[in-house]
Amino acid sequence: MNVNDFAPNLSFFFSNGVDPEYAVIGRVARRIWAKAMRFKYNANQRSQMLKYHIQTSGRSLHAQEIAFNDIRTTLQALYAIYDNCNSLHTNAYDEAITTPTEESVRRAMAIQLIINHELGLAKNENPIQGSFIIEELTDLVEEAVLAEFDRITERGGVLGAMETMYQRGKIQEESLYYETLKHTGELPLIGVNTFLSKEGSPTILPKEVIRATEQEKEEQINTLKSLQKAAGDKGKTTLRQLQQAAVRNDNIFNELMEAVKVCSLGQITNALFEVGGQYRRNM
Repeated sequence: MNVNDFAPNLSFFFSNGVDPEYAVIGRVARRIWAKAMRFKYNANQRSQMLKYHIQTSGRSLHAQEIAFNDIRTTLQALYAIYDNCNSLHTNAYDEAITTPTEESVRRAMAIQLIINHELGLAKNENPIQGSFIIEELTDLVEEAVLAEFDRITERGGVLGAMETMYQRGKIQEESLYYETLKHTGELPLIGVNTFLSKEGSPTILPKEVIRATEQEKEEQINTLKSLQKAAGDKGKTTLRQLQQAAVRNDNIFNELMEAVKVCSLGQITNALFEVGGQYRRNM
């Protein structure tokens, strides 16, 4: 296919935290995308235009002082809007604990509404363009991303790096580093590890915590039993084919797509566990 036949339809999904790098994530991505499409694939100007969605950071939501989560989400939304994202999702403050309620979702939506309809500076399309710190961060983050691309290339590209679990290891190391900073207090989190209330750092439950009722649980169990009964031997055959593909180190995507039609997630997980065991990270 000609790159220009499909590239304009591609879009990406990013998450915004509160670190300074997130203030320029869109700028950096647009710059890298445009260069790659232009110089590597000879794409036209329309294909060089990056489309992306931003969701505020779930990692930044905490069970302690959960009302503060809306403040963090508001700042992350400002990052996204000032960076000209194409679309935005703002998390509900209680997602650290439960499925969002109607009240918390409305508050999350209000963050965007107030920024877009009440905040005067947001009416300017690019209010922080030309700022020294924004320009400097854009250059620094782009340099860091390209350096990471080089490290992946050295490992045989994306697929080659996946074989050695390079990407997974990087994510796990970052998670461990984040948790360490959080527990030592080197990363200040208001209401979590610093500026605590007189009660300390308690987990504060929202007014409403959504949990499934006993009737809903029973209905789900009955649905599962009906699926397994209807599948019969076909389910067992599909699971064997999935296991064989995994043992041969084939691409198991097609077998997975067939398996989910007649098997539950638990059955698929157990089938893969039988032939692959449980993942253990080398420390």
